[in-house]
Amino acid sequence: MTIQQVQYENLLTTCSNYVGAIALLKQHRPYLEAIPSMRRPKESVVTIPLPVIRVRNPIQPTGHAGMQLTAGESVLLPCDVALLMCDPEWKIKTGIEICVFIHRPNEDFSDLLMRWRQTQILFDRGYEWLLPARYQYLLSEGADIVRPLFVVFPGSPERISKGLKGAGLPAITYSDNAPADPTSMATSELAEGELDVQAAETFDFADLDDIGSSEMTSE
Repeated sequence: MTIQQVQYENLLTTCSNYVGAIALLKQHRPYLEAIPSMRRPKESVVTIPLPVIRVRNPIQPTGHAGMQLTAGESVLLPCDVALLMCDPEWKIKTGIEICVFIHRPNEDFSDLLMRWRQTQILFDRGYEWLLPARYQYLLSEGADIVRPLFVVFPGSPERISKGLKGAGLPAITYSDNAPADPTSMATSELAEGELDVQAAETFDFADLDDIGSSEMTSE
C-alpha cells in the first residue's frame, strides 16, 4: 500500500487546526506536556501550515545542501506544519516550537530526513516567523527550543520508521480512523488527566532532548 495524496492532504488539514494538532501531540507525551494550558488550548498552540520564515543571516550554497539565501530573505520551510507554544495569559511565545514532518507521497527515508536537516540549517542562521494576521501581536523571533515530530502512515514503508527510530527522532503512526468530529474528540480526551498552566510551569524542558526514547507506534 502506498501513501495517497488525499491522506497527506487530510492530515495537513487536520493539523492546521489547534484541535487536530493537539490530538496529534497526544501520541508523543513530552511534546504534549510542553503545551502551556490545556484549559485554553486555542490560545496555547499556534498552528502554521506550510510556514514561512525570514532568515537574518545569509546562507551560501557551499556545504549547505545547495541552499543560497541573502539576509532578510523569506523562505518556505521544508516542514509541513509549525506549532508555536504560547502563554495564554501573557500572549507571548514560550520559546518552544515543534516542526511537524508528514510523510509525503513518493517520499523515501532520505527525502524525509533531508527536510529536517534543511530546516535545521535555516534555523541555525537566525530567523523570524511570518505570522498569520490573527497572530501579529506575537513576537516573531525564533525560539530557543525547536524539535521535530515525524508522522508516518500505516502504508508508509517500514524502513522509514526504522530509520527515524535509528536516528533517535520522534515519530508516530497516524491512522485515518479518526472520529468524524475532531472537536468532540478533543473535548472527551481533554477531560482525562487535563494539563494546565501549573503543570506546564513544572515541566522539565530537558525532557524534550530525550526525543528518541519513546517507542514509535507500529502496525
